[in-house]
Amino acid sequence: MTLHSIEPQAIWKHFENINAVPRPSKKEERVRAFMKAFGENLGLETHEDAVGNIVIKKPGSKGKENSPKIALQSHLDMVHQKNNQTDFDFDTQGIAMFIDGDWVRAKGTTLGADNGIGVAAIMALLESTDIPHPPLEGLFTIDEETGMTGAKNLDATLISAKVMLNLDTEEDDEVDIGCAGGIDVTAAANYVEQPTPVDSKAYHLTVKGLRGGHSGIDIHRGFGNANKIINQILIELAEKLDFHLNTLQGGSLRNAIPREAEAVLVTAKSTSTDFENIFNTIVARIQTDFSSIESKLKIELKQTHLPEKVVEKAFQKKALQAIKQAHNGVYRFQKDFPDMVETSNNLAKVNMKSGQLTIDCLTRSSSEKSKCELANLLKNTFEAVGFEVQFGNDYPGWNPEPEAEILHKYIQLYEAYHGQKPHVAACHAGLECGILKEKLPDVQMISFGPTIMGAHSPDERVCISSVQKFWMLLTRLLEEI
Repeated sequence: MTLHSIEPQAIWKHFENINAVPRPSKKEERVRAFMKAFGENLGLETHEDAVGNIVIKKPGSKGKENSPKIALQSHLDMVHQKNNQTDFDFDTQGIAMFIDGDWVRAKGTTLGADNGIGVAAIMALLESTDIPHPPLEGLFTIDEETGMTGAKNLDATLISAKVMLNLDTEEDDEVDIGCAGGIDVTAAANYVEQPTPVDSKAYHLTVKGLRGGHSGIDIHRGFGNANKIINQILIELAEKLDFHLNTLQGGSLRNAIPREAEAVLVTAKSTSTDFENIFNTIVARIQTDFSSIESKLKIELKQTHLPEKVVEKAFQKKALQAIKQAHNGVYRFQKDFPDMVETSNNLAKVNMKSGQLTIDCLTRSSSEKSKCELANLLKNTFEAVGFEVQFGNDYPGWNPEPEAEILHKYIQLYEAYHGQKPHVAACHAGLECGILKEKLPDVQMISFGPTIMGAHSPDERVCISSVQKFWMLLTRLLEEI
């Protein structure tokens, strides 16, 4: 069975087409050209603003020409993650997909259902000839995953609709009316390297096989953070025996929970047997601690070539302590909704190599006060050991409007078809709605979509029957507006 045979065929056709186009964040030239050609080939009014967002406008269907305009919004870029053993070039290759029961997956990479399914649904509506709908404005933004620069720099004059449907939510029984804001926290420092001690033995330490996932949606699930795990190993080793780090690296994206980390370290040949025994004891305990949630976790220590230089010992100690003390995971839950995350941090990337160290974090919160509080706590942690800290890419949350007319229309429609109301939520992901709301203050917004699991990881998958449910709700909602 191919994706073309799955219903609704219109969505899966366009999803296959967009997934054939490489579309990494900040490298959307090809997918922007693809979308622009798509609109123009349909004979529709098509615009590209100065930053690269695409807007395609379609008149209302027969009998709905004068209905209120509806904006449909999704982002073009996708997170690029792959399994270590997967040979794949995201800059040149399209995503290889396959059907697994009721799911569509990719072969060893992220799937791009976040937010390619939303893009495909809008394309299907723009191309349709038999779906009743009001006038549509399809807004395809760029660079959502690594900066939201598309939303931040949108030419708002291109949007005249007073209702916007964001199609970037990942649970099909949920409609979102709010989301977290975020801020990047980056610590950096230079350090001195020194010659590797004589009579040393070098090891390559790897942590891999973790589940990873979305650093907002999955942050409360207790998944292992590779940077924290490898740092814990190094901290405990340092309490027992002397060693020197050569490199320490982990994680690749701020918005993905780090799945892999590695270090090269050296210790005296005379203590190498004790070193290996202590390492095995530490690893056995960590494996036990994570056995219920990270069954594929692998921690390996292998002998490697002896490097010429190592990190100066005092700096090594400061770096490991700073990583240990930096908060990771949930910081605070919502007061009124104790099962909902308010504020969190993802210790996303560590890179200590050749005299330079950088530590990248993404702090999220639906509370501006709490976001600043946690960002400053991290800043103080890193500055206490002499690191320089910068804040960047600060973006607002999306404040809920529970009385919005479009929300009540969606709830009524959902209940009519499914016999129960959807879960109305404010998600912990960084939807573009907060930024777009600042530019379009008079526009009512809701966000919904099909069930997508494992976003931002190679385990990403989208539920086929859920896409069918999503498509039915979307088309019926447009028909009834």
